[in-house]
Amino acid sequence: MPKSPICLRRAALNAALLLAACCLPAHADRDDRDKPVNIEADKMTADDNKKITYFEGKVILTQGTIRLTADHMTVHEDPEGFKYASAYGNPVTFRQKREGVNEWVDGVAQHVEYNGKIDRVELFDKALVRRDKDEIRGDYLSYDTKTEFLQARGTGSTGSTPSAPGGRVHVTLQPKGDSKAQGGTTPSQKPARKDQGKTP
Repeated sequence: MPKSPICLRRAALNAALLLAACCLPAHADRDDRDKPVNIEADKMTADDNKKITYFEGKVILTQGTIRLTADHMTVHEDPEGFKYASAYGNPVTFRQKREGVNEWVDGVAQHVEYNGKIDRVELFDKALVRRDKDEIRGDYLSYDTKTEFLQARGTGSTGSTPSAPGGRVHVTLQPKGDSKAQGGTTPSQKPARKDQGKTP
């Protein structure tokens, strides 16, 4: 039996919560929240009575500059109206443009969880979040979207992986370049005029 437009719309809106929450760092593009949500998948099942929606097969969710991909994703709502979502993939990926600058936030993990009751996003297994050239890697990343509190854990010495060498959290912070590093010139670097030093 075909799902009602109300049921499908609720499914799309619930899934959008996971998409918006996954873009961990602050200062994401605020215009995205006003854009329509588009979801593609090989299969969708929505149970409006239980308030559960399941997307399966090459899931692609976009909203403005935000893009999330997963193998399958489940979104549900509890009796109090709080939303929860789980996305699994090999890997789950997400991307969003930052507000006011030409920078993007990219992330990957094997499993992403969003808890709307406490506004927390968790990335599990081979997790990585990159902003421009800065990045953080670990087996587990947790971000509180209200307080902007980020926590990362490694796997320990016995769980070394390419994403967490030695089983430890790995953070890379690039130095912020000045005008010299960006190829700019300062007044003292201006080339001399051809007529400089000549007498009239």
